[in-house]
Amino acid sequence: MSQFITLAAEAPDAAVAADVHASASAPSAAASVRSFAPSFTRFLPAWESLLLWAVLIAAWQISSYFIDQTTNPLLPAPRIVLDALWDSLPELWKGTVSSFFILVPGYALAVALGVLLGLLAGLIPGLGRAAFPFAKVVAPVPPTVYIPYAIAVLPTFHLSATFVVFIGAFWPVFQNAAAGAHAVEKRYRDNARVLGFSRLETLVRVVFPASLPHIFSGMAVGLGFSFILLTVAELFGANAGLGRFVQYYADFADYPRMVAGILYTGFITWLAMTGLDKLRHRALFWLR
Repeated sequence: MSQFITLAAEAPDAAVAADVHASASAPSAAASVRSFAPSFTRFLPAWESLLLWAVLIAAWQISSYFIDQTTNPLLPAPRIVLDALWDSLPELWKGTVSSFFILVPGYALAVALGVLLGLLAGLIPGLGRAAFPFAKVVAPVPPTVYIPYAIAVLPTFHLSATFVVFIGAFWPVFQNAAAGAHAVEKRYRDNARVLGFSRLETLVRVVFPASLPHIFSGMAVGLGFSFILLTVAELFGANAGLGRFVQYYADFADYPRMVAGILYTGFITWLAMTGLDKLRHRALFWLR
């Protein structure tokens, strides 16, 4: 009888312990589900992209069955383009190096000046009132209209193409940097002034980090424009480069190599944009 009473007395405690254990394990189980969900869902865009590419390549292959491949078709079969791409890799690599000798200096200079002048225009009201109306007039002008003039005025094609790339990348970076500096709350600058920061320290330690999301957005747009303008500029007078490769084989109606050059250029552009996105992800760690 005494053993029964003891067991009866311990039963509520055991039930409470079981409830506590269940309630403690439930959040952990939910947390594990939540932690598993992002790691699973982050792969969905990649699979969706692969699926889209598979559909497009399949449609390309099917359409090639209805085109006579024995002559010189405007749309060669994927296998023919792949063979042409493999044979052209050494020439494409030389073109990539030549193109990047134009792209990198023009884009780097555009980012440096665009960030500096944009932050100053967004931070100093007088400079902003002078620069923004000018930007509204000049920035919408397509940079491609400068190409013939730049080739005629500047001494070498390399300088003219670099200038065109610079113009195409500068305005998106400048406008986004100015917008980022203008969006910084005034109380942050006031707090920096209270802490004894100079104007340069406020610019470097307060305004610049707060404007980085806008700056990276402008850099992404500017990088896309840089590749477009680089390719267009190389169509005019380049002896080498990715745009010259496509134009050269288009002139000789070598469509497999032309399509291979287009696909290769798209791949190089994707690599550059992906690298910039990775840099943005690492730099803006507080936005993860």
